[in-house]
Amino acid sequence: MGKTKIIDKKGDIKTAEKSAGEVERTGSRKEGRKIDSGRVYINASYNNIILTVTNKKGDVIAWASAGSLGFSGPKKATPFAASKVVSAILEKIVKTGPLNIEIFVSGVGAGRDSAVRSLANSGFNILSIRDITPIPHNGPKPPKVRRV
Repeated sequence: MGKTKIIDKKGDIKTAEKSAGEVERTGSRKEGRKIDSGRVYINASYNNIILTVTNKKGDVIAWASAGSLGFSGPKKATPFAASKVVSAILEKIVKTGPLNIEIFVSGVGAGRDSAVRSLANSGFNILSIRDITPIPHNGPKPPKVRRV
């Protein structure tokens, strides 16, 4: 189909033929990239808590939720579940993860404060904490009552 250039770790350039059915696979993208600053989004609802770690551009590095850890029912929205979610995120990003983080908290669930405390106690350098919970402003004027 065509020739591709392959560069060894030593720096040698080789050419290889690629057939029509072959797909070239490369190594994992997550290995080898260090991130020094990032963002942590905490979505704490009444039913679950979801943590997402991103870089500055918004590309997701890791995420975890209380439901994905095995909590079920009303136990998912507890402060204990939130601290377990933070420890699961910490295991995922221990090698590559950001050290300086900005925290964005959304929602009114019970685990939001516990998640922020767990992040602070786990050794991250917290640059800022912002509450981005949407606040209703009662919206536009409702339509008039229908008269028949």
